[in-house]
Amino acid sequence: MEAEIATQAVGLGGETDFSIIKLFIRADFVVKSVIVVLIAASIFSWALIVDKYKLFKKINLSSDEFEQKFWKSKSAESFYNNIPANSNDPLANIFKAGMGEMLKSKTRSSNQSERVSRILEVSTEREMLTIEKYFTFLATVGSTAPFIGLFGTVWGIMNSFQSIAISRNTSLAIVAPGIAEALFATALGLLAAVPAVVAYNKFNSDARKYLQKIENFSKRFLSIL
Repeated sequence: MEAEIATQAVGLGGETDFSIIKLFIRADFVVKSVIVVLIAASIFSWALIVDKYKLFKKINLSSDEFEQKFWKSKSAESFYNNIPANSNDPLANIFKAGMGEMLKSKTRSSNQSERVSRILEVSTEREMLTIEKYFTFLATVGSTAPFIGLFGTVWGIMNSFQSIAISRNTSLAIVAPGIAEALFATALGLLAAVPAVVAYNKFNSDARKYLQKIENFSKRFLSIL
């Protein structure tokens, strides 16, 4: 420990490198673990943000196109027969499930509407679970990343005080490296949390709007039964 402190002091006496890579290399195991966790969470969050952005853009366009074609069709049954089997649009999948149930229960007209309504609800829930997949991850990163970064900050400051106690020297050369590592962990925590929180709020709002679109379509579809 004394040798490490002396090395840091000598380095600061010249020109200490405070680049991100050097800060990571100088950090101890705990701070390095915090940095790795935060960087991994940030990378996965951004990958998820890009994926969900593309998903909502895609399904909003495909669902609008589906509704336009549906309400312009001559009959629901003929439209159902012409839907591609590999359709990836959630609204189309929900319609296919409901229409399939209606065609199967033609002879049981007394409870047909109830059965179709139940199938539409189940299909809607299934599609929304797929759309909202990993939303909890964004919420978790947004709420915990600052505290994980804060833990790294506290640990780095503790190392700085330990360096002072061992060396009996209060010069900046002793405390600067530990404080720099601590602040770096704080910055990473915020860097991971802020985009995750913003993305979660936006996608959650988009999901509610899309659910409202599904519910409106389901009500109108049931009304034609």
